[in-house]
Amino acid sequence: MNKRKVKYVFVTGGVVSSLGKGIASASLGYLLKARGLRVNIQKFDPYLNVDPGTMSPFQHGEVFVTDDGAETDLDLGHYERFIDRPLRRDNNLTAGQIYESIIARERRGDYLGKTVQVVPHVTDQIKARIHQLAAAGDADVIITEIGGTVGDIEGLPFLEAIRQFRLDAGRENCCYIHLTLVPFIQAAGELKTKPTQHSVNKLREIGVQPDIIISRSEKPLGKEIKEKIGLFGNVSPEAVIEAVDVDTIYDIPLRFHNDGLDEMVTHILGVGFHKPDLKDWREMVDRLRNPEGRARIAICGKYVNLHDAYKSIIESVAHAGAANRVKAELDWIDTEELDRGNIRDRLSQCHGILVCPGFGERGVEGKVLAAQYARENRVPYLGICLGLQIAIIEFARNVCGLKGAHSTEFDGQTPHPVIDLMPEQRGVRNKGGTMRLGAYPCALARGSRAHSAYGSEEISERHRHRYEVNNDYRERLGAGGLAFSGMSPDGSLVEMAELPGHPWFLGCQFHPEFKSRPMRPHPLFRDFIKAAREFAGKGGGGSD
Repeated sequence: MNKRKVKYVFVTGGVVSSLGKGIASASLGYLLKARGLRVNIQKFDPYLNVDPGTMSPFQHGEVFVTDDGAETDLDLGHYERFIDRPLRRDNNLTAGQIYESIIARERRGDYLGKTVQVVPHVTDQIKARIHQLAAAGDADVIITEIGGTVGDIEGLPFLEAIRQFRLDAGRENCCYIHLTLVPFIQAAGELKTKPTQHSVNKLREIGVQPDIIISRSEKPLGKEIKEKIGLFGNVSPEAVIEAVDVDTIYDIPLRFHNDGLDEMVTHILGVGFHKPDLKDWREMVDRLRNPEGRARIAICGKYVNLHDAYKSIIESVAHAGAANRVKAELDWIDTEELDRGNIRDRLSQCHGILVCPGFGERGVEGKVLAAQYARENRVPYLGICLGLQIAIIEFARNVCGLKGAHSTEFDGQTPHPVIDLMPEQRGVRNKGGTMRLGAYPCALARGSRAHSAYGSEEISERHRHRYEVNNDYRERLGAGGLAFSGMSPDGSLVEMAELPGHPWFLGCQFHPEFKSRPMRPHPLFRDFIKAAREFAGKGGGGSD
């Protein structure tokens, strides 16, 4: 197997953004893995930011963090969830990283006085990152998704690089897939192929002829539309794959398989091994679609109209719902609008309360109220990163009597800084890539809910934060009844806290959502949704 020649799949997009190239790439990755192939996936983003770590969620959505501490595109979350493989910083490349590297080399004199140009210097850097994954020797197929839309100026070097790549690697070792939109015009009652035709033509002008066209649409294409797209796109009708809107993204691999996508890709690349066994995946999708109960989960944050900001949390809740055979219904709570006058009306119908991670003061007091409501009304609670800190602030104020307790992130003059900037962060000036990032170990206390969930005394989880529980207050918080059930192995950092007398109340400083999988939900989400189901079964939250 190690001597097999690496094969390459390149996924591009046209017409409009947000068509789902990431889901399409991840779905294909799952199908190829199910055929016995070793798969790795990478995302190339043409923007000039070095990484999305300093970008607003309104611009980018969620920042997905890898084990090695890279802040990456949210599509890497989809990749990890579908192919069940931890990725690294090498799996995400931005134009900003390329130009930063090239300019640094030019300043050092590495180019020996040559004129530095997009071709070949930028394109060579792009190709080098593909070869870098291949050199690891742990993949039979590497899928590379090119971000943006064909026709974008910033994407041209990436498209030129993948055009060149086929010349370098050999035509028989590369497959180009182009994802486009086939809109349904309601007034005419027709699907229109012209946008796809123009998009494919634009790609061909660059020198890239797609082998497969995936057509995103609201309705099935039908034989006639497939033939038309194939004719104008210079592919066979069989190479036109439907991507019809579905009720769950986990149905997409099954739809692609039924339409022959994986069969066609393996035929083009000359690989394949055995037919895929999709039984377990089908059963997981069936559990998602046919739950035996429901649990209403309050998602408390400040980006409730921007669900991509919490993409991994949404998917983790879905995984845990399927495992518990319940429909986990999300109730989006804008914590900026929560106050003492409406808190009961907004949360009384919920069976679980999840306080989301985030930065900045906006909506913080509403999150504190949500944590207080969960504690006092014995509603299952899961606090993630800032959600743990919020629980600490609430407990300090209302149980320990520390009036004005807060985080120094939000109140530099608080008399009780129960959450404070980590010592090693005090001299940091650059914002990008300087937080506590990536995987760190955590020791769990025996007999705790955390220990029960994981079934282990030491775990590893991914982090993204600058502030921590202030150790000066640990003794006082503990005396009030708060249990620190997860600590860094040296005992210096609080990783998890819980309330022993509560049905299920737990906060974690790390981000468990980054490690949940469709058929292997994260233990904390699994047990949180289980507790919410039990709370609903006892009549809590206005249950059925």
